[in-house]
Amino acid sequence: MVSSVALAQDAPATPPATDAPATSATAAVTPESFLAEAPPEVPPPLPQKRGLVLESSLGALGFAGQFRHVAPMAFWMHMQLGYEIFKWLMPFAEGQLAYTDTSVAQDASKAHSFPILGFGGGARVTVHITERVALYGQGSIGAMKADVPKQALFILGFRDAEAFNPYFGARIGVEWYQIDRHLALGFGVGFRDAQGFARLASTSDTPLMWDAALSLRYTF
Repeated sequence: MVSSVALAQDAPATPPATDAPATSATAAVTPESFLAEAPPEVPPPLPQKRGLVLESSLGALGFAGQFRHVAPMAFWMHMQLGYEIFKWLMPFAEGQLAYTDTSVAQDASKAHSFPILGFGGGARVTVHITERVALYGQGSIGAMKADVPKQALFILGFRDAEAFNPYFGARIGVEWYQIDRHLALGFGVGFRDAQGFARLASTSDTPLMWDAALSLRYTF
């Protein structure tokens, strides 16, 4: 019995079983095959630069002529609809609405609050600095009026402001195109010569208005 135990101890150990050969599925997963099978990364779409463009703006409208002695700075809303014929050229139609009052010229008991209405059209030229940043300049012509009770501005010397009269405007700004190819954010400043807002008794009055606004643009 002792000899049998000794023989068992002297016997060489059974070599461990080797791993089973890799299956075909396991063998196929290599760094090279994984990279080959991975879907390519799709870059974000570039901003859309041409199409039907709707732009809305919110900001302030101020007065640089004699009308500044009548009304304070107004809350200003502007909207324009255009079509980009070329990458750099867009004709458009525009509308604007501002709210102010006569509190600069009259006390609180006599002051009138009123909107200023305007509409017109023009053209915009755009220059792209990068794919997502662009500068623009535009010119427009249209008509504006203050929607007030009859002779509310006449007694202050601004009779023509109560009816639609022509304006000539210019605007410059910058646009930032978003990853969403339909959207762009912008900021612009503008000036206009609003003929109806000149003081009748003054031959030296230049009825200038200025505006500054943030804008949201959507390209269809």
